[in-house]
Order: sequence, then C-alpha cells, then structure tokens
Amino acid sequence: MQTISWGQPAGEAGVLSNPCRESALHGSEVYLIEDFSGILSLVTLSTERVIYRGLKMYVVESKGGAILCMLLALLFLGTWPAVMTLLERRGRLPQHTYLDYSITNLLAAIIIALTFGEIGSSKPGVPNFFTQLAQDNWPSVLFAMAGGVVLSIGNLSTQYAWAFVGLSVTEVLTSSITVVIGTTMNYFLDDKINKAEILFPGVGCFLIAVCLASAVHTSNAADNKAKLNSLSSDIAGTEAMGVSKFKETTRKDVGATDLEDGSGSAEKAKVGTAGFLIELENRRAIKVFGKNAFIGLAISFFAGLCFSLFSPAFNLATNDQWHTLKEGVPHLSVYTAFFYFSVSCFVIAIILNITFLYHPVLNLPRSSLKAYLRDWNGRGWALLAGILCGFGNGLQFMGGQAAGYAAADAVQALPLVSTFWGILLFGEYRRSSRRTYVLLISMLFMFIVAVAVLMASSGHRK
Repeated sequence: MQTISWGQPAGEAGVLSNPCRESALHGSEVYLIEDFSGILSLVTLSTERVIYRGLKMYVVESKGGAILCMLLALLFLGTWPAVMTLLERRGRLPQHTYLDYSITNLLAAIIIALTFGEIGSSKPGVPNFFTQLAQDNWPSVLFAMAGGVVLSIGNLSTQYAWAFVGLSVTEVLTSSITVVIGTTMNYFLDDKINKAEILFPGVGCFLIAVCLASAVHTSNAADNKAKLNSLSSDIAGTEAMGVSKFKETTRKDVGATDLEDGSGSAEKAKVGTAGFLIELENRRAIKVFGKNAFIGLAISFFAGLCFSLFSPAFNLATNDQWHTLKEGVPHLSVYTAFFYFSVSCFVIAIILNITFLYHPVLNLPRSSLKAYLRDWNGRGWALLAGILCGFGNGLQFMGGQAAGYAAADAVQALPLVSTFWGILLFGEYRRSSRRTYVLLISMLFMFIVAVAVLMASSGHRK
C-alpha cells in the first residue's frame, strides 16, 4: 500500500495535503476514501489517469514486446502454409480446406477482440471493442476491410501456387514482394519512424532473395525433369500422357508410399526419386504434370502484390494518417481494426470458395457444399491452420502498432519456417543437384540477413 500526494501525478509517493482525503494505490487500481460528499468528483481525472496506465500494460508499447510479438507471428505464419500444403498433397480439395481455415481464422480475431479489446472500462479517447462498434468510424473500418479483402485473395492464390512451384519458393516470392512494396509504403505512412539507412538495405536484400528463389525453382525443376527422364519409356512420357494413363505402371514400379514418410524400402519409392514424384502426382488434389511452371510463378507474383497492400491498409485504419475520421472520433484500436479486417477476409473467402466448388479452376474436380460438409478427412488440420494464421496476423499488427508497421514486415521471414517444414515433411529438394543446394542455401542466408536488418530498423511510435 502506498499513499500519493493530492496534487502530484498518479504513481508518485507523498503525503496527503488534506488529512480528510486519502487515496491509496493498490496494483493498477485506486481506492478513494472521502469524508465529505462530492470530493470524489474532484479526483476523477487523476483516477482515470492511473486506471489508464493500468490498461496500458495490455497494449504492446516497447520494442522488446514488439519483437516478441513478431517472433511468435513468424512461427505461426510460417507453419500454417505447411499444414495447408500437407492436406493438398493428401488429395483434399483446396476449396474444402480453405473454407475450414476461414472459419477459425475469423474465430481467432473474435477471441482477440473479446479479450484484449474488452480489458477495462471504456474511456474517452480509449474506447473498448464494443464501444467502437457503435462509433462513426467508417472510413477507418473500410480501410481495415480492404486490407482483409486483399489478404484473403492472396492467401487463396497461394494455395494453388504451392502445388506448382513448391512451398519454399512460393513463400519466398510472395514475402519478398510484400516487403519491397508494403514496407516502403508503411515507412512513409508511419512518418519515417523507422531508420531508413537500415530499413532500405534490408529491402534490397529481399530483392536479391527473390532472384535467388527464381533460380532455385528453375534448377529444381530441371532436376525433377532429369529424374523423370531416367524412368522407363512408359513413365518418361507421363507429362504428355497425363497421370491416369500411367497409374498402373507407377503402382507396379513404385508401390505405395507415405508422402510424409522419408523412409523407403525395396517396394516403396524413396523421397526425392522419380517414383516418389509420380506417386505424389497420383495422390495430390492439384495435378501439375504437363502444366507450365510459369503458371505457379505468375500466381505467386499476383499473391505477393495482394499481400503488399494489406499491411498499409491496416496501418491507415489504426492511425488515420489521411485524416478521414471526424474530429473527436478516436482511432480504431488494433483489436477492433483486426476484427473488421478478419470479417471481410472471411466473407471474400466464403464467396470465392463456394464459387470454386461448383466452378473449379486448374482442372480440379467439381464439388458441392454438401460434399464439403461431409468431408472430414483432414478437417482438424485445416481448422488448426486458420487459428495459427489468425493469431499470427493479430500478433503482427500488435507489434507493428508499437514499433512501426515497416519493421513488423520482418515477419515475412515466414519462408524460413515454411522451408523447414517443406524439407522435413514433404521432401522438397531431396536428391537434387549441387547447384540447387548452393542456390537454396544462398537464398535462405540472404533472407536471414534481410530479416535481421529489417528488425534492426525498428522505431517507436509516440
């Protein structure tokens, strides 16, 4: 228990100047004892200041807290693509997977809004979640929802890109484009609170990583083609014939294999071999043999452009740099903006994926809403992916509000995590050429350097 002076700011120790009035600070709450009626109204401002300070403990403000949020976001955002890829390689339609993912992705935003967004009582200038829902803040809401729209389209696009160019290359390309464009926009939106002499060399490193990622894909594609050409003449023509015409041959020559099992036997195709590639093609939902790999690269670049816009849009929603709000209307909190952001993300995902059920792309089989509801194969993994992505995005925005959204783009290091899962779970780059390995290591090294430099540019929002 600590007494505070009547005329001093809250939190400073002292002795009461009037013995008839007493206040004591206990944790983050203030208890007032008064001998005269009406005295309580005189100390309302001081009380609110102390309570406000208590609430600030739940808002990320320090660089250390922001970096912790970024690291957790990095882990979550790098893991959920691997889970989605796992399901596609097991034959589950991406439309079914993405519908499940969208449900828990929205659920994560609701959980964050109802916990962090509702801590303490609403105060002038610091409204809680439910209070902000009733305020006239639609310009900021529209920015948040626009960010959710482009993120949803980008995430949906990457589902198809993973099949064509692999998890690692897709994530590096999209993340690098996001940093080059999105980070530059956030730097100027945040009034240059990040250190430009550090930030932009980091952006340059991401550009180099993009070039190396393209080189890795080209080299790995050449390795896979050489592996397929090493099979018998019946299997060597599979790219032109289609998968259905050589299933019997591959079953006889390759045998059954677990896609996530790196071990092989005399009757099972080893990971990284031509037989493994063919068996993978037979099982996966999206068939890629005979299709131009540039389709995957084009989809990746399109997804990267979408990803580069969602963070600047969220930045505008929470900080109102363009002064679109009416005078006296508080800025959206991170938690309220993230709720609107996730709602629009959910709506777009539902509309597009239900459309793709009945009008599929890339020669996927036609499905239906009834078939989706009955498909429980891998649903738990898809729901987990949505939770991971939802909390990952929320943590990224919490860190960005504290240290600058340009620095928060360091979570685009998620390909480091995705590449780890790609190699561990899916056997990517197994039995590839030395040239591919050299390019892969160079790409990852440059990516690590870029992320370290980007985090070093962190500033502090006043």
